[in-house]
Amino acid sequence: MAEAPLGQDEVADNSVGQRERLIERYRRVRDFTARLCRNLQPEDYVVQSMPDVSPTKWHLAHTSWFFETFVLKVWMPRYRSEVPQYAYLFNSYYNAAGDMHRRDLRGLISRPTVAETYRFRESIDQCLTQLLEGADERQLAEIEPVLTLGLHHEQQHQELLLTDIKHVFAQNPLYPVFEEVASDSQTSRVASQRFVEFDEATVLIGHDGSEFSYDNEGPRHRALVPAFSLSNRLITNGEYLAFMEAGGYTRSEYWLSLGWTTINEQRWRAPFYWVERDGAWWNFTLSGFRPVDEAEPVTHLSYFEADAYANWAGARLPTEFEWERAAADLPISGNFVDDQRFHPAAAVPSSNSELQQMFGDVWEWTRSAYLPYPGYRAGPGALGEYNGKFMCNQMVLRGGSCATSRDHIRPTYRNFFQPEKRWQFTGIRLARDLS
Repeated sequence: MAEAPLGQDEVADNSVGQRERLIERYRRVRDFTARLCRNLQPEDYVVQSMPDVSPTKWHLAHTSWFFETFVLKVWMPRYRSEVPQYAYLFNSYYNAAGDMHRRDLRGLISRPTVAETYRFRESIDQCLTQLLEGADERQLAEIEPVLTLGLHHEQQHQELLLTDIKHVFAQNPLYPVFEEVASDSQTSRVASQRFVEFDEATVLIGHDGSEFSYDNEGPRHRALVPAFSLSNRLITNGEYLAFMEAGGYTRSEYWLSLGWTTINEQRWRAPFYWVERDGAWWNFTLSGFRPVDEAEPVTHLSYFEADAYANWAGARLPTEFEWERAAADLPISGNFVDDQRFHPAAAVPSSNSELQQMFGDVWEWTRSAYLPYPGYRAGPGALGEYNGKFMCNQMVLRGGSCATSRDHIRPTYRNFFQPEKRWQFTGIRLARDLS
């Protein structure tokens, strides 16, 4: 039986509900960005400690520029930028949107001031709320997909803001504390490692398009996944320390050629942020220095280090298809930025799931290169530059981290970084072939 058409009152009610939902979500995401900055001083906002790191002030302005450029300038005909030069300063890599300031020189942008940057954000928030409040049902339907993309984009920058300020603070001999958070690790109760087996199967990979996803998560397609086994939890600091003590950084047989060159040129001998003092290892966290907790997941590793550890352990990293198959039906639960620990937590024994820590804690390196799925085509215009043009010389990571928002992550989510990068919350889960 065909459903009766909605009456005018019902259509109006749906429009009001959609409007309120969009405004509430917009405010919630934007407010959380400001909350992350609540303990920072003005001097903290402007430092760029390496080319990959952007100053906190730049993140605040860039995410506002995104809404200005892709929402307000499109659907608010009378909107005019208060400072047109911001389009040059705070564009990141969208060539179709115009010229941009060099990424490695963002730390030289002393103006606008921090206060002026916040006023820019407030102006964007006011205009965007006004737009949503005055939009009709057709306009709301057009605005929602781009607004939703902008909110997920801001959540990505919330994570980058945290990893960037951690790098900034780690370069300061005073080692400032971002936020005091007590460690809740329970070293004596770490879950035992075991491997969960999966039979060979042809599975659906990628997002089905029913809700928001990035374009690099599709098209959904079938893939043959040979039989494999996957570790029930992440690799811990203690397990990685055993690799170090066994000479892992000095034995070339574990390393890819480029990885071996990289660790020797950079003189890596431990995870990023580990410091040895008086014969003991310490870990710099967003809550300051702590003794390395052997039960916590090891993090801030490059792909090269993750791959070398897997070789030493007689295993390998999972493919992204193996990871997605294992995670497909699991609930999105774990240690996320919502919990405001800002640090990975140990896996404790659990009878609730065979696989633990699949979401949150640390992004998990896979052995899969970041490539387009069959049939992928980047979209038109500037927003089509979001993902596709980076599908070269990068590796896929899965699962999110302690700096990721819970409602931002999905089993199909594909993060990606170059194999030498270490300043993100990145770690290891092992896999094995099954003959």
